Amino acid sequence: MQSPAPIALFVYNRPKHTERTLKFLMQNELAAESRLFIFSDGYKSAADETSVLEVRELLKNIEGFKSVEVIERKENMGLANSVIAGVSRLVKDYKQVIVFEDDLISSPYTLSYFNDALERYRNEEKVMHIGAYMYPLKENNLPESFFYRAATSWGWATWDRAWQHFESDIDLLISRFDAKKKETFSIDGKMNFWKQIQDFKKGRNNSWAIRWYASIFLKGGLTLNPAHSLVNNIGHDGSGIHSGINDIYNVVINPKPIRNFPSELKENQEAYKVIKDFLSTRKGSLWQRIRRFIHQRLAG
Repeated sequence: MQSPAPIALFVYNRPKHTERTLKFLMQNELAAESRLFIFSDGYKSAADETSVLEVRELLKNIEGFKSVEVIERKENMGLANSVIAGVSRLVKDYKQVIVFEDDLISSPYTLSYFNDALERYRNEEKVMHIGAYMYPLKENNLPESFFYRAATSWGWATWDRAWQHFESDIDLLISRFDAKKKETFSIDGKMNFWKQIQDFKKGRNNSWAIRWYASIFLKGGLTLNPAHSLVNNIGHDGSGIHSGINDIYNVVINPKPIRNFPSELKENQEAYKVIKDFLSTRKGSLWQRIRRFIHQRLAG
């Protein structure tokens, strides 16, 4: 087996979140054998300068990994460009990468899951992405891990052979979709993935993740996912650039290692159905949505 994949951690201006992310990452079984690369984006404004420098101070004394390299950007690249540049650099040097952002807490077995899956599907062209997050699905009798079409962005891994198909040009991506593909891409219209593509085109978001999923989808690729999430996003407290205050996607992290991986390279139909059901009802009743809207307004 190859040595563990390098970890790319993208940080900005949230010292407390970064500290928690690192603390949990350090407790992973394979942390001591893993190389950690931390990409610290430059501050966007004077208002962010203090917190960016506070994060960088925190990064000076990290232990518990095979090696730690901190890449401090002088300019602000923005999350999307930072992720694309960091992932591209590491897959070029190491042929594989594990990706974290500064608001993800992990299980002690998250790195093991990534590395086992990277090894197992290394030469399977159809498998393009390994995700560690899974929605809080209610009826969950699914296998420990399964293939699905969409790529989750909260803790993921990939190989150089897959990342080379990443298409950043939104016009090129849009030109390859017809009506049927838009529907299939959007989980039978149950998730706003196509709207995210349109919003990117209109300059309303700058998501690397929706372009990555579109690239995988258009290539006919699969993503590997755990039935029970191995990460939880702690950034939905209003502190993040793209995160509102939201508990819909909050999960209890799976405390056990994942031992079983699918041998058949095709989307798991049962998993697709359960995820689709979750997405159709995730926002709750009208009353629950109104209550959440009021809570977000008051918090804002």
